[in-house]
Amino acid sequence: MLNNTPVITDMKVIPVAGYDSMEMTLSGAHAPYFTRNIVILEDNSGHTGIGEIHGGEYTCECLTSYIPLVVGQEVGKYRSILGTIHRGGRKAPGDDGEGIQTLDISKLKFVVQAEWAIECALLDLLGQHLGVPVCELLAEGKQRSQVEVLGYLFYVSDKGKTSLPYIDESNSSDSWFRMRRREMVSHEQIVEQACCLQEKYGYRNFKLKGGVFSGEYEMETIRALKKQFPNGRINIDPNGAWSLQEAIGLCRDMGHILSYVEDPCGPEAGFSSREIMAEFKNATHIPVATNMIATNWRQFYHAAALKSVDIVLADPHFWGLEGSLRMAALLNDWGLTWGSHSNNHFDITLTTFAHVAAAAPGSPTALDTHWIWQDGQNLLKDTPAIRDGYLEVPDRPGLGVTLDMEKVMEANRLYHSMPNHDRDDAMAMQYLIPGWKYDSKKPCLVR
Repeated sequence: MLNNTPVITDMKVIPVAGYDSMEMTLSGAHAPYFTRNIVILEDNSGHTGIGEIHGGEYTCECLTSYIPLVVGQEVGKYRSILGTIHRGGRKAPGDDGEGIQTLDISKLKFVVQAEWAIECALLDLLGQHLGVPVCELLAEGKQRSQVEVLGYLFYVSDKGKTSLPYIDESNSSDSWFRMRRREMVSHEQIVEQACCLQEKYGYRNFKLKGGVFSGEYEMETIRALKKQFPNGRINIDPNGAWSLQEAIGLCRDMGHILSYVEDPCGPEAGFSSREIMAEFKNATHIPVATNMIATNWRQFYHAAALKSVDIVLADPHFWGLEGSLRMAALLNDWGLTWGSHSNNHFDITLTTFAHVAAAAPGSPTALDTHWIWQDGQNLLKDTPAIRDGYLEVPDRPGLGVTLDMEKVMEANRLYHSMPNHDRDDAMAMQYLIPGWKYDSKKPCLVR
């Protein structure tokens, strides 16, 4: 019997690393390097499909264990391949089902589903076989040719206060590349950061990562941003650092400034984040977004039942491409809003997010992307551009991009030069505050 679609002949899992700035969040400060895992599939028609997912040994080992379930299978049976992986999976040791509602970075690996990198690579192959872009294979097909993205702003600490090998771009000819590696902690510096990003990428809307200073200080930064960009949509994400009472006090009179607030408060007094966020919404009437309290369908059921959120940032690395768009369709039918969260990533993920958002029904909110902090470290020969605040969607078959194997192997060598491959946001903070430890209710510099 002839196969209707090509057969997968090889699967490679390549762990890679890239350079980062000392961006601060509730969980600490980003380390000098970030890690990812790249999946490369080859089929017997000569096509290559690619996918990218979070880094770390755990995710790499999961992906490697799936190779026997993928090689030898028909590309067109990608749903069955993924189903076999799901049915063979079991809860990992240490996974208590809580997810990341307290932003415990050690649990992020349990929320990320490694196989979604395989899903992406399979759809890349299928799209090439059929001669259509990946977005045409998703949901109800391509809805738009460009996707709005927001300027993701961070407070950045002074890397010179550490002995860690942060990259120095002070001699770059690009003003943003120079800026992103230096200290930015004042209101004026964050406004300058936003202005630089608007000039380079055309951003109209911005999100500030909070959970660093006091809530009052961060709200002053938000007010300064709104003054500079009166027509822009300005948001803040403290990752649940504030208590319910504090969050209500900070946000109650900010409805004319904040377009939404992302995960303002977390679990407290025996109540889950979903219950606490519902109380916050009732008290402030400000739209709420999340990537922390609804990271799987069971969590979303309870968040929806309590009317805890208005915007679900359904990261395809948590939900999968099809799962993320299943969420988008449901939210659109219910009059709610879909968007996507991101983490530090290379341009394969940037491309994947472009295709997913291109197929999302309704009117998605502007997507997150960390890629601007990694721009220039491309693993593709033809990285999609962000212009005028919009990310371009490739219109060639599959993902529509070409892997640069020389750059991939360079990133792989960097990965293997690292002493540890798991994310550690406490390491850099301990140079700033000796003995620093993560506390989900204490912004990283409030000690």
